[in-house]
Order: sequence, then C-alpha cells, then structure tokens
Amino acid sequence: MTRRSFHHESEDARRQALVAATLECIVDFGLQGATVRQIADRAGVTAGLIRHYFAGKDNLFQAAYREVVETMFDTAQRSADEHQGDPLARLSVFVLANFKPPVIDQRMLALWATFIAQTGVDPALAGIHREGYISYRETIEHLVKDAMEAAGKASTPEDRRAQAIAINGVIDGLWLEGCMAADMFSDGELGRIALLAVERLTGLTLPIEDPHFLKKD
Repeated sequence: MTRRSFHHESEDARRQALVAATLECIVDFGLQGATVRQIADRAGVTAGLIRHYFAGKDNLFQAAYREVVETMFDTAQRSADEHQGDPLARLSVFVLANFKPPVIDQRMLALWATFIAQTGVDPALAGIHREGYISYRETIEHLVKDAMEAAGKASTPEDRRAQAIAINGVIDGLWLEGCMAADMFSDGELGRIALLAVERLTGLTLPIEDPHFLKKD
C-alpha cells in the first residue's frame, strides 16, 4: 500500500491525491467495499481531512468517476488540440489517442465497468457520464467538420451527427477489445482499424503521423 504525503501541497493537489487514492481503493475493493477509512489510509491522511475536501463518500466517488471520464474522453481531445497539423491530421491524432495509455488500459477498463454499472441507479454518476459523452461526441463532430472542409467535401449537420455517433461506437468497441485482449492484436493494429473505419464513414483519407501506429512491412 502506497501512502501519500500532504505536506506543502496545494488544495488542488490534495484533492487530486484523494481522488487517486479513491480510484486505487475502488480497483481493489469495488464501489461497495471501498470505505472512507481505506481511502484515508491509502492517502496517508485522516478521515476528517477527507471531509474537509468532500462532503461525503458519494461526492468523493463522483469526483473519482469524473476523473475516469476525463481521462477517457479528454485525453484524445487534448492530443488533437496540441497537434499543430492540418485538420485531417488532427482528426487522425484524436482517433489514435484512444488506443494508447492511459486510455487503453486494463485498470481503466475495470474502473469504467465498475462505475458504468451504477449509472442506471445513480443519477449523479449518470449525469457525469452523459456530460462526458456529449462533450466527446461534439468534439468528434467539430473535428469531422473541419476535416471535411479541408478536404473540400460537403457535409450537413445531420451527416456529422450520424458520423460522430458511429465513430464513437467504433472507438468504444475497439477500445473494449484492446483493454480485454491486448495480446490478440499486433502493435498499433486497433488504431489503424479505427482510422480505416473513420475513413469509410467520412470518405476522407487520414494520415498516420504517429510511428507507433505505422504498418510494419
């Protein structure tokens, strides 16, 4: 068990450390088994200090799920935002980012499955998931719009909505396969398949600028 030190840390860093400890406990004990005392022990603090940052365990779990959603949904968006290439390359970078750590990871799958099982009975967790999904899908729509314009292809909002829903579904399915059975796929294979699917859905030709995903001879 790794204990963290809270000395000389900012408020945000302390909250983040508590969220990280919460995620570790959820992986080890599940949502029902993880307790505030276990989280406090993992973080190296008192349970009272946790209550200083979070009103209750439910609030702590919500912050933990938001961290999972942001890791899964925002990592690809940040990758695209950091890329200075053309719109076609930005769309490509976005897609491929979903098939590299920290997104494609067995621990991330375990956390996602644990939380997603509760979204049907916990409105707060369902709201966090919905918010993340909508943001992610809107990002896809914007990237597709920019890429289509750069390629000189016409598209309607209805087209882009349908394409974004389908692209999200393709990424979700391949992500699950990659997390559950990574040894069944060659290096970069799932990313290349995802790009091919996006090309078929949009009629675009997307570059692969990341060497990790280049085809082997």
